[in-house]
Amino acid sequence: MTHDRMSVLTAMMKQGVIPVFYHPDPEVCIQVIQACANAGAPCIEFTNRGDFASHVFLEVARHFAKADPRVIMGVGSVVDAPTAGIYIANGAKFVVGPILNADVAKVCNRRMIPYSPGCGSASEISYAQELGCEIVKVFPGTQVGGPEFVKAVLGPMPWTRIMPTGGVDPTEDSVKAWFGAGIVAAGMGSKLITQALLDAKDWAGIEAKVRDTVQLIEKHRKT
Repeated sequence: MTHDRMSVLTAMMKQGVIPVFYHPDPEVCIQVIQACANAGAPCIEFTNRGDFASHVFLEVARHFAKADPRVIMGVGSVVDAPTAGIYIANGAKFVVGPILNADVAKVCNRRMIPYSPGCGSASEISYAQELGCEIVKVFPGTQVGGPEFVKAVLGPMPWTRIMPTGGVDPTEDSVKAWFGAGIVAAGMGSKLITQALLDAKDWAGIEAKVRDTVQLIEKHRKT
């Protein structure tokens, strides 16, 4: 199964929640990512954190290329072009960052890889779109202005596709507020894949929580 730029973007918007996850143990990553995929969220943002994170990513991406080609491995916390290049060479199908970096956009565009940069203003969002970014990340979501910021941007720029991270929780109130404002997806990390579930190695519990979140988003998505 190939994951080109358009199919990746479509998959991200379809599932709504982008699980954001990192663990230094590839086996734990495999269990968690498989649980997410089984729950209807095969697009995973693997955060670039910790020593040798790119090596862990490569091992996990190789596993899923054979074991479950539905899985779409993306990388997050990318702030420079060399790092983006490393992960793309290791199989990343989308790139996410906390900031907007034009050099990262150029690297991704040359390889037709979606890039979602972190933006905190209408001007940054517009510049990201000029650089070819179809889905922009609003970060940090709550501090930038929350759902009201999303509504304010979509007023004059209704073509904008926004994916906040930071402040979007897997709860009915949070999902209703953000998706009701018009976002197309949201990154969720430790409140979705909790430390308690990880400590217990409760892969079924992770799957259930992710599935509930996917269904909650479908319920409150703005049409």
